[in-house]
Amino acid sequence: MSENAERVAESLRAKIREDPVAGDWFEITQERINDFADATLDHQFIHLDPEKAAQTPFGGTVAHG
Repeated sequence: MSENAERVAESLRAKIREDPVAGDWFEITQERINDFADATLDHQFIHLDPEKAAQTPFGGTVAHG
């Protein structure tokens, strides 16, 4: 393994041993859900139609994922 590859590998090994750090919280708004739907071409009603989604067991729209 090259010296550069060995340095990269050791850097990755060190990262694996670190505790994960959570980022800041942010609100998932309907606007964000709509933007994600547009970006992924996933326009299912459960994500985008509050009235129809309110009739499901979820009681409203659901974020992707």
